[in-house]
Amino acid sequence: MNMKTALILLVLALATIFALVCVLLTRGRAPSTCQHQALEQEDTNDGQSLVFADLSPEEMVTVVRYLQGNLGVQLVDASRAKPSDNCIASLDVQIPAKAEVLRFLDGEGARPHREALAVLYFGNQPDPNITEYVVGPLPTPTYHQDVTVQKYGGKVPYYRRPVTSKEYVDINALIQRELGNAPHFLSACCESNGSDLAILTTAPRGFKSGDRATWFVLFQNVAGTGYYLSPVGLEVLVEHKDRDISRWQLHQVFYNGQYFASMWDLEDAFMADLLEVIRIKKPDAEAMLGSMRPRRPPGSPGPLQYEPQGARYSVRDNRVTFQGWSITFGMNPNSGPRLFDIRYRGKRIVYELSLQEAVALYGSNCPAGMSTRYLDGSFGIGRFAYELVRGLDCPYTATYVDRHYLVESETPKTNQNSLCIFEHDAALPLRRHFSDSQSLYYGGLRKNTLVIRAISTLINYDYIWDFMFHSSGAVEVRVHATGYISSSFLHGQGTDYGNRVGPHTLGTMHFHHIHYKVDLDVDGQLNSLETQDMGYELVKAPWSMHNTIERPYLRRERLETEDEAAFLLNTPMPRYLSFASPNPNKWGHPRSYRIQITSFPGEHLPTSSSMERSISWGRYQLAVTRRKEEEPASTSIYNQNDPWTPTVAFADFINNETITNEDLVAWITVGFLHIPHAEDVPNTVTVGNSVGFFLRPYNYFDEDSSVDSPDSVYFSSEQEAGVCEANPLACLAPVAACVPSLPPFCYSGFLNL
Repeated sequence: MNMKTALILLVLALATIFALVCVLLTRGRAPSTCQHQALEQEDTNDGQSLVFADLSPEEMVTVVRYLQGNLGVQLVDASRAKPSDNCIASLDVQIPAKAEVLRFLDGEGARPHREALAVLYFGNQPDPNITEYVVGPLPTPTYHQDVTVQKYGGKVPYYRRPVTSKEYVDINALIQRELGNAPHFLSACCESNGSDLAILTTAPRGFKSGDRATWFVLFQNVAGTGYYLSPVGLEVLVEHKDRDISRWQLHQVFYNGQYFASMWDLEDAFMADLLEVIRIKKPDAEAMLGSMRPRRPPGSPGPLQYEPQGARYSVRDNRVTFQGWSITFGMNPNSGPRLFDIRYRGKRIVYELSLQEAVALYGSNCPAGMSTRYLDGSFGIGRFAYELVRGLDCPYTATYVDRHYLVESETPKTNQNSLCIFEHDAALPLRRHFSDSQSLYYGGLRKNTLVIRAISTLINYDYIWDFMFHSSGAVEVRVHATGYISSSFLHGQGTDYGNRVGPHTLGTMHFHHIHYKVDLDVDGQLNSLETQDMGYELVKAPWSMHNTIERPYLRRERLETEDEAAFLLNTPMPRYLSFASPNPNKWGHPRSYRIQITSFPGEHLPTSSSMERSISWGRYQLAVTRRKEEEPASTSIYNQNDPWTPTVAFADFINNETITNEDLVAWITVGFLHIPHAEDVPNTVTVGNSVGFFLRPYNYFDEDSSVDSPDSVYFSSEQEAGVCEANPLACLAPVAACVPSLPPFCYSGFLNL
């Protein structure tokens, strides 16, 4: 090797070493485009949002101990309490009065005392009843106040209490004993001895106040599948009113269109060959009608949503901030998601936005189906908001938040990751324009929204609750329904009440109606209700007087009373309806927020029905009332088991009071009629099964507030569109290389069942 060759090799070696050193020095360093961006909106809340915070597990334990030591009665853990016992049914935070909260939030008053609301069932008393106590101050309670009469105008009878899990366990044991009286029938009809059949409750439980007799439906039950689609045709009526469970009885039996006094009578009819038996073979899990097991192996992964430079929202305690928005969130164990103190650009728009109730009302020619009117709040919309599945229920990289509750137990429970928060790219322009005349340019803005989501499983149905916040200053509220349909055994003229969806399965018609409370404070607490709509007027054309033209014109009206502002379901309503401030915008119009409803509900229960008043909120697609502390909610968990004398009747809220320049509340009903069909098997899909409403700025601003969004795109024919400085879309290539390190997938949602 000559000197020249050696020198060349030496230079190459040094260059290689230098390159390797550079690689090693830069390894592990993300490029500058991958660094997390500092949030422009700093959180200056200083813990004020905690005035609305759900109870912590530590606070729940403290309240339980206080009640055990200060009520002077023996309390049995509700998870094992009999109807003849006293127990703590549930705890929740007691939200302070609005006036007190606003004085604190707006800097004029002290922080309100933190209190809990405790619901107790007193079964071990001569006069059994339900009592509600306010317990405080937290974290170290020193007092409790009975607020039952103050809230409801009288004592709450014991028979109105929701059915506890322990009560269901005892009912199921009774049914299993009774099934043993018809062994030959069960073997013939269902290839069963009864122990492997699933039992499903209905509600309400009778025909008059004081009744507690429930129809239960029996289904084939195969592990890992939805039994709701496999009724065997057998339904039983159980009387469980007495506080002594030994006195509970099975009162009636229904099978395939016939009624019997007992399981013995059913067995006798079978043995005497007087009964038409539909013999149903027990399927395996793969052939089960409601199986959701995958039928194909996994394919290539779909698109993944992630934030290449970190989340652009911030979550602190119970408050989230995002591009001018700040929202305080929580979860009522009964009624579900609730938001407070919703502000945009520092101004409060909504004081409270909360789910109130979800009703499912069924039709069938079987007794259980035809009598079912589920009021889901009494079962626990918030309590049954379980852990969300990362990457399916919410984006994989969403922020997941735990929720805590104490219901039917003396020990708090946690639904981990049961609320998610994420920014969503709708893959749709929020606004855009391509100019092809005069000047040539393109301007647009992506539709990115902040989403707060929870999903509740109420027996067979799953409700997806979404609260969305747009850069235009609009709030969108939406609910999707999925899960399993409820079904009846197909017999007789069953298709008058639904469609056949299986060999012996009738998908029963029903509706879902959902109720929300919206306490709007538009540019202050004092608002009025204004409507606008269109009409036509026939006028002579000013430039050609012998011709006429139909000219659209604007009809404006201010509604003065609650009666005027109560719009019945499925009747025409003004297309524009707004909460208006007395303060004008730059152009002289009242600063307002418009309520825009998207819904296709079923028919409300006739007002002649003995139980209609318990869901009388469903009469109205929208009702606006004056806000009152004594009208905090449109319903009660006690309405389910005594709908004939409802504890809270929303219709009483509407009493023709003036609503001009008052603190107002909008009560909104959305819903849809569902006639199940073949495509609802195995599951109802969310496509087409969503309803909701918008709260949209209407002359609230002087121009669209999204013009200040940092996500705007604009370039003209005179610019190079591919230059990053002129068009942020041109910067996506290096940013898209910033793939986040995804957390490992884990799920613990089955632990608290």
